[in-house]
Amino acid sequence: MPVRVSESIILRTYPLREADLIVSFFTRDEGKLRGVAKRARRPANRFGGGMERLSYVNMHYDLRENRELMTLDSCELLRSQFPLSGDYSTTVVGDFIAETADHMLPANEPNERFFRLILTATAHMIQRGAEGAMEAATYFSLWAVRLSGFLPELELEEEDHAIASEMLVTPIQKLTPRTWSPATARGLRRQLISLMEEHVERRILSVRALEGLASAP
Repeated sequence: MPVRVSESIILRTYPLREADLIVSFFTRDEGKLRGVAKRARRPANRFGGGMERLSYVNMHYDLRENRELMTLDSCELLRSQFPLSGDYSTTVVGDFIAETADHMLPANEPNERFFRLILTATAHMIQRGAEGAMEAATYFSLWAVRLSGFLPELELEEEDHAIASEMLVTPIQKLTPRTWSPATARGLRRQLISLMEEHVERRILSVRALEGLASAP
């Protein structure tokens, strides 16, 4: 029987053998963990649609000391990520949020504010669809850097500076309404992504698709 049940956000999954998955998941109370979901790739399994990236679930797992991989027993879906897959831009931003969080979050370190940041950014896209995608990407990037403790003084154009200043003191749902084209706040995002890639010492692969959105007419 599992000894833990935690609110969790699925970050990434990797195939293992014929039917299993290795799952990177971010728990509210234990931080980022990795586990094996046995038979999760079979049609009849105990995980349902909860293994999709950015799914918000109650994860049942066996937490044992000195083990890199937990044994995942089952999960209960609290909020599906399915609405994010209905549009290319929300899919791209969802991939960006999940990959960035997986790289930036250290293992086994709870971070309640980062947990709520992911939920907030994804909820914004679920509510607003494609119109909220780049706004969510920018808000997530800015706060991911700030919560990780390495946000410097940024050199920004006037509009980008105004957006960043407001985002640092205002919840995303209450930001000043504006038309968010893919190019809005592009300079701000590029600086933040550069800081994150320097911090994790690797390229964030989903950035290429994100930049593709920003360069679209």
